[in-house]
Amino acid sequence: MLKTKLLHPEILRALASSGHFSQVLIADGNYPVATHAGPNAAKVYLNLAPGLLKTTDVLRILVDTIPIQAAALMQVPTGETPAIHGEYAGMLPDGAEVTRLERAAFYEAVRSPLTSLVIATGETRRFANLLLTVGVVKLEQSEDY
Repeated sequence: MLKTKLLHPEILRALASSGHFSQVLIADGNYPVATHAGPNAAKVYLNLAPGLLKTTDVLRILVDTIPIQAAALMQVPTGETPAIHGEYAGMLPDGAEVTRLERAAFYEAVRSPLTSLVIATGETRRFANLLLTVGVVKLEQSEDY
């Protein structure tokens, strides 16, 4: 048994093979996972039913599992800011850079070879897609660097 809260074997495998600058998409229920994922991305389907699991459920676990350096959100075409974006801001680690990308640019970013994992959720809130950039695990500093 693992001590981490994250127990899903496919997600653990994908995260373990990811490194600095790898990207992880937490996709809402409307995201076209089959056609808009990077060529190196493992796909994990956690969308059991509408509302199960939510993007915030997945983010809560990932924040405790990987270092998050940055996050990208999909902009609403009207310029509005969905409430879910505020929830993400409150959950992301301090210092994580947050950017907003228009839809086509967001899809392009996800289709990058850097995307190592796409997690489909049952999130019903619109524009709830969140693209995370993996940071660096800070280890003890050596005198060599």
